[in-house]
Amino acid sequence: MQSFARSLLASFLGFLLVLTLVLGIAAWRLDTQTGIEKHTWLHLDLYGSLPEYDPPAGLTGALGGGAQTLQSVLTNLEMAAVDDRIEGVVLQLSASQGAGNAKLEEIRNAVQRVRATGKPVIAYADNIDLKVIYTAAACDSFFCPPPAYVQCMGLDRAHPHVKEALAKLGINPQLSALKEYKSAAQIITRTDLTPEARANAEWILNDIMATYGEAISKGRGVEAERLYAWMEKALFTTDEAQQAGIVDRVLYWDELEARFIPEGEDHPRIVSGQRYAEEDPADLDLGGDKKVAVIHAQGNIGGRENTVNPLLGVMMGHETINRELERALRDDDVVAIVLRVDSGGGDSLTSDLMGHKVELASRQKPVVVSMVDVAASGGYMMSYRASYILADPMTITGSIGSISGKFDMSGFNKKVGLGHSHVSVGPNARLMSDNEPFTAEEFALFEANHMADFQKWIDDVARARKMTVAEVENLAMGRVFTGRQAVENGLIDELGGLHEAVAAARRLADIESDEETGLWHLPEQQGLVQAVLGGGEEELSAAGRWMLYTNIQQDLDMVRQSLVGANWQTIDPIFTD
Repeated sequence: MQSFARSLLASFLGFLLVLTLVLGIAAWRLDTQTGIEKHTWLHLDLYGSLPEYDPPAGLTGALGGGAQTLQSVLTNLEMAAVDDRIEGVVLQLSASQGAGNAKLEEIRNAVQRVRATGKPVIAYADNIDLKVIYTAAACDSFFCPPPAYVQCMGLDRAHPHVKEALAKLGINPQLSALKEYKSAAQIITRTDLTPEARANAEWILNDIMATYGEAISKGRGVEAERLYAWMEKALFTTDEAQQAGIVDRVLYWDELEARFIPEGEDHPRIVSGQRYAEEDPADLDLGGDKKVAVIHAQGNIGGRENTVNPLLGVMMGHETINRELERALRDDDVVAIVLRVDSGGGDSLTSDLMGHKVELASRQKPVVVSMVDVAASGGYMMSYRASYILADPMTITGSIGSISGKFDMSGFNKKVGLGHSHVSVGPNARLMSDNEPFTAEEFALFEANHMADFQKWIDDVARARKMTVAEVENLAMGRVFTGRQAVENGLIDELGGLHEAVAAARRLADIESDEETGLWHLPEQQGLVQAVLGGGEEELSAAGRWMLYTNIQQDLDMVRQSLVGANWQTIDPIFTD
């Protein structure tokens, strides 16, 4: 009895300690939150990773330690466009940022909507590459500090090949890859790209370069030949960059800040993106009684629940996404659903279960898929049965193909002295064992089953997209496309980002143009008290995994910069299988 009483007392004291911590943090956050006055400039700093939406980090996000997201940037720009307190926007850019091409397209479009209201948007960067120049070209002006790194080089995509490395370890990959364009399998099975995969990579890069060129030419007022001359020179001092027209002026940050000092005051009036994100869009009349549910589906596909893997990052589970789809269907105020897909694929079972739910949901309410950086392979599988599909011009989509098989570890096991004794009952008991290779008969059996499943996917894409099987086959076998190419070949319906997807959802739901609708973002982020007291072990462990993953990524970036200097080039994973 005394033991029970001590345990009860300890639990109660622990609860009080956690509650005190929660209330203390909440009070600190309220105390540090200041009001936003007239003539304030919004400062958005795009540095480091930029996930599409808040990761399933539980406590981390609730404490305000979560990463900046594409959605928070877009919402901030949407509010800034109509907020009378905001004088203009400063967009701080860097080559050391992780946003993909489609995310940058959406930010550019949001910047242009701010400018359309008459408010200036200034770009500032201390580490400049082609992607930064492309993004800054949407702004009114572009500045950099005197010591900035300025590079303008062509696009390159490096494809690793580990076949020989695996062979040295005694690992024999036995994969069925469908088919010639499925370059992810070629990382393991070949020492170079197939001609088909190489051609695919070239047409993707050519289309991206064309999009960059059009935007930079229009925004910076330069001819295509001049942009090519920039890339031939490649490396610039900041004075040379100003003379060439890459930037408008060279000045330090404090010199730029002086422009944001209101008349009669001594200090610049600037609000950070993190602070501004605490404002409520409804207070700026951005909303209505009816809602469009925006369900964010990001990360590698696999498992049941959204979570964070310390090595793979954010994972998307079918039970999480399907539960949010059902939640939106049951809410009478929700008139339509936008499914934001940002995934290069993963497990086909999980992908199909989500795609099936998307089709069921679309029979009750319009379901519009909005593709972000990548919606390929499993990302396309979960999308194609929606009511309508949009993608940004530089979204990577398609990759209707499949990879399956096993790794024969018998050679590796022999090297390290590891043996196995099998006791088997019934035929094919060791078919998928990694202790031995497939026999010719076993591989034929496995490949036939794989091909049959793949053909079902081909047939179903043809049904859902109202195409012939032959038309889909000509777009499949692992081929990937930009959004601009995909709208031409029929894999998607329209070009655009979240802004255009919401407009399409409203149109399909027969919402009048003058009727306001709000956005309901799902999964919802937990508040601080809920995350600590009601989140449970899974949310707390997700927070820990997200912190571990981001710390690993930051450490790797620091090591890379230490080895090759701050002038290193990031390789954009522009297409994913």
